[in-house]
Amino acid sequence: MTSLEDPYKAKNLDMETSVEDKVNGLIDFVTECKFGMMTTRDRVSGMLVSRCMAITGNENGIDLIFCTNTETGKAEELKGDPHVNLAFIRDKNWASVSGIAEVVQNTDEVKKHYSTGLKAWLGDVGDGIRDGSSKDPRLGIIKVRTLTATYAIAHTASIGRAMEVAKGVVTGNAAGVNTLREIGSREVELWRRSKDLVA
Repeated sequence: MTSLEDPYKAKNLDMETSVEDKVNGLIDFVTECKFGMMTTRDRVSGMLVSRCMAITGNENGIDLIFCTNTETGKAEELKGDPHVNLAFIRDKNWASVSGIAEVVQNTDEVKKHYSTGLKAWLGDVGDGIRDGSSKDPRLGIIKVRTLTATYAIAHTASIGRAMEVAKGVVTGNAAGVNTLREIGSREVELWRRSKDLVA
């Protein structure tokens, strides 16, 4: 897409920040948000569906981890199509992450990311096994391997943003209200390789 087709992107796109700083900025932001919307594809209807999920950690500094009940619809949806989108918003800042999700039932990983707050979502069914504890066999981890990401950082106060938008309405020029950062698939792989070299 050329700048003529998307003047907003051309006006706001950050071309100066390093891959390392972009990735660190993304992870800092989504960690601060804590909650995001995970979009999957329904196996029966093919429709896209979203639900709120709490981040419990990350791997490689770019892949996101969530705890889940493996007996829910989303676990079934991910078996049919592992592609997901994660959306986060806080104040005027937002992020969108596209990736491939995998449901993992590994006792050690579950214990690593478990918190007692999960009991509120799992519930205790009263059979002495599915009790919402870290030993509950329903518990699993969703690992989202990031493929690409885009996020925006608002860089002016509300009054400044309003003036910039008003100026755009009058002049026809796109409003410069965000620092828009894109992390493409090549940059993600470059990041992964740098982490492998360190390891």
